[in-house]
Amino acid sequence: MPIDLASGACRADNVCLAGSTCTHSSLEGAKFHDVNLRGAEFVDVALTGARLSNLCLGDVTIADANYAGMRIEGILVTELLRVYRRQSAAPDAEPPGAA
Repeated sequence: MPIDLASGACRADNVCLAGSTCTHSSLEGAKFHDVNLRGAEFVDVALTGARLSNLCLGDVTIADANYAGMRIEGILVTELLRVYRRQSAAPDAEPPGAA
């Protein structure tokens, strides 16, 4: 059942929104605390300037993304990918996970 909400802030505490769909929506400046997003799908989403902490990213897949300025543990992701690709292309490089 679609629910039309007036533009502006709303608060949802202790609710189950499993299976919900947000289309052409803005959550700019929203805060999420103690939220379960297991199995969620994000397509064509802008996370520029977002801060993520205390996350479980097990089995997360990121594809077709712009990583400019993105950091993991303070390290630029573009630098991590550059080094990984260079080492993977080396003829004597060990396959990822080998050691």
